[in-house]
Amino acid sequence: MLKVAIIGAGAISSAHAAGYLQFTDRCKIVAVCDTYPEKAQNLAEKFKLDAQIVSDYKELLHQEIDLVSICTPPYVHAEIATSFLNAGSHVLIEKPMAASLKECDDINEAARNSGKLVSVVAQNRFTNPMMKLKAVLDSGLAGKILHAQVDSYWWRGHCYYDLWWRGTWEKEGGGPTLNHAVHHIDALLWMQGRPSQVQAFMSNVAHDNAEIEDLSIAMLRYPDGALGQVTSSVVHHGEEQQLIFQGLNARISAPWKLAASVSRSNGFPEPNAELETAIQQYYERVPELVHQGHAGQIDNVLSAIETGADLLIDGISGRATLELIMSIYKSASTGQCVELPLQPDDPFYTREGVLKHATYFYEKKQHVENFKELDITLGRNLEERNEQHG
Repeated sequence: MLKVAIIGAGAISSAHAAGYLQFTDRCKIVAVCDTYPEKAQNLAEKFKLDAQIVSDYKELLHQEIDLVSICTPPYVHAEIATSFLNAGSHVLIEKPMAASLKECDDINEAARNSGKLVSVVAQNRFTNPMMKLKAVLDSGLAGKILHAQVDSYWWRGHCYYDLWWRGTWEKEGGGPTLNHAVHHIDALLWMQGRPSQVQAFMSNVAHDNAEIEDLSIAMLRYPDGALGQVTSSVVHHGEEQQLIFQGLNARISAPWKLAASVSRSNGFPEPNAELETAIQQYYERVPELVHQGHAGQIDNVLSAIETGADLLIDGISGRATLELIMSIYKSASTGQCVELPLQPDDPFYTREGVLKHATYFYEKKQHVENFKELDITLGRNLEERNEQHG
């Protein structure tokens, strides 16, 4: 029975708690920590946890904790993760992995030295539409990928950035590019690999209480000549997200949509019904996941600890996602076309460098300590949207 601690009892911690409680024969939540202990107590009561409540994570470093979920603001991820790794615990870090590439490297070094595991939350991979899309891409049926498109569309009201740690480069680390599109950027890298060049723009068009962007658009060039684009937003009503791949033979996406064309004698398209049928049948044969979302990733982490099975998302993967995000910020802040990979001497490698060189849109002049406890939105469920749109 693995002993689990949850560090940070904000809104996303409920997804972790609910995930662990699907595996009560394999793990037990023994501690909840938050600098506001009443929030930790509320989480414990909500999920009927028999757990120790603490206000300082350091109280847990000398206890027998097998796995730690880190659900705090990004600027303290590295400090907490390295502390628990060095103390002998595995860690599951809520996105983003850390506030800088330097901090990601520190976490991964601590993992190597301790022999413990690091996984970074990217729960969208653990959904049937994403897993099936990945399988179809890997099959090669769609052909060489020519264009990839990420639409990470979210909507957040003006008061969203009133929370004390949000809306600042220092504490939140960035806007929707870092904190919302991170899941789709992770999936894009998983499916398509790393681009070689990034050109980006960003703006703050609706939240004058935040230093950071609320909208960014990035153009990507891949080594084989393929192009991509990523839109990251908290100003899009409807909160619809999609990941589209245009292959030489067919177009496929999550939510699932399929189209394949062949050329007429004059170069105009007509449907390739035979290929569409073959791809659809392949998609439907991909096995359904037993657990999805956070529960699916927690299952993967527990299995890796218990049996040595591979982590689907490790610290190297988490770092790669942050590298692409930092490349977008660098390009949007400097106007440069950024070459990947970013090097350790790059200004956007460290948190100090980001704070110095990133574009500041507005000054955050006031804040609130906490919001009333409300459920958070995680976007429209991919399965639901798939059903709605066929």
